[in-house]
Amino acid sequence: MSKIHPTAIISPGAELDSSVSVGPYTLIGPHVRIGAGTTVASHCVIEGHTTIGRDNRIFQFNSLGAIPQDKKYNNEPCELVIGDRNTIREFCTFNIGSPGDQGITSVGHDNWIMAYVHLAHDCHVGNHTIFANNTQLAGHVVVDDWVILGGFTVVHQFCRIGAHSFTAMNSLLFADLPPFVMAQGQPAQARSMNFEGLRRRGFSAERISAVKAMHKALYRDGLSLSDAMQRIGALATDKPESQPDVDMMLSFLKTASAQRGIVR
Repeated sequence: MSKIHPTAIISPGAELDSSVSVGPYTLIGPHVRIGAGTTVASHCVIEGHTTIGRDNRIFQFNSLGAIPQDKKYNNEPCELVIGDRNTIREFCTFNIGSPGDQGITSVGHDNWIMAYVHLAHDCHVGNHTIFANNTQLAGHVVVDDWVILGGFTVVHQFCRIGAHSFTAMNSLLFADLPPFVMAQGQPAQARSMNFEGLRRRGFSAERISAVKAMHKALYRDGLSLSDAMQRIGALATDKPESQPDVDMMLSFLKTASAQRGIVR
């Protein structure tokens, strides 16, 4: 345990791999588990039923696993689960889940989370996302893989953000954001698709062409949502390589919130 600073306070009930390092004045509670290779810097508080995976970098002044900001919460043993290889910069606040949902707040793998990010109770973040400074997620928000949220993005509770989507700085999301869409504004509106991000992730010309056609159907041709979905469904006939992307888009649109709809 030589990597534990002598001023850190680690509860005897906490389970830390022998390779975990903990900085000065950090507090770790009795129900916390931290996997191999994770580093926790100074002045952090990690509490609650919190599980943290391998090789994470947790910078100073973070609060992870505090009770939800939910007046209905009554000390139920809800959880925060963080995966592997995440970077969590300064002053982030991740709350545990609430009994009104599945009781779990989760973060996947390989995420880059910048300073002052808030994840409220029952949020679920996928893999390979980037949250810029001061991104704020209300409760029950779902963020799919490869999403990039610009600084000061604010997301309304129960919204879902589709894979490969992107928000500009100061965006306010009050509706579900479909996959691939770039959004900006207060409230956010669709501006384009995240073509540059797709190229960087190795999308072929055929797949990008299909995403362009999705954008045209959803946002350019004045179609109703049902007509746009019908056109999107036919894209894979001429572009078979795009079938997984078409399926993902249609699945998202079919399950979008009836109350809030999608960003259009």
